[in-house]
Amino acid sequence: MRRGGVHTGAQGLGYAAGLTAGTAGTRGFCLTEGELPPGATSRAHLHRGIESGGYVIEGAVEMLWGERLEHTISASAGDFVYIPPDVPHLVRNPTGDPARFLVAHTAADDQEGIVLLEALEAAVQ
Repeated sequence: MRRGGVHTGAQGLGYAAGLTAGTAGTRGFCLTEGELPPGATSRAHLHRGIESGGYVIEGAVEMLWGERLEHTISASAGDFVYIPPDVPHLVRNPTGDPARFLVAHTAADDQEGIVLLEALEAAVQ
């Protein structure tokens, strides 16, 4: 199966279709490729009951996480990031270069279980 076209998810990240219920009939996981342009920030969100993991292919990202997005972790090409279920987070690209990353979820679709957290976005603007 080849990488599919890019769509924008509810959380504001570009996703290229990969292994999902819609493309491969998965039931309990999905694997997609995410894209974040230079200077872009995703929406604050969590994945209800869903574990997530990322692997940075190219570029660098920062992830803010926690009940008030009070924690920050930086990741660059070759780094892995884990996000437990129900943990508020957002991802941003603080650089002038695009970032690409693989994203895996314990759900059949990359949009399953997303809860947007608008109140937290104001705290990081």
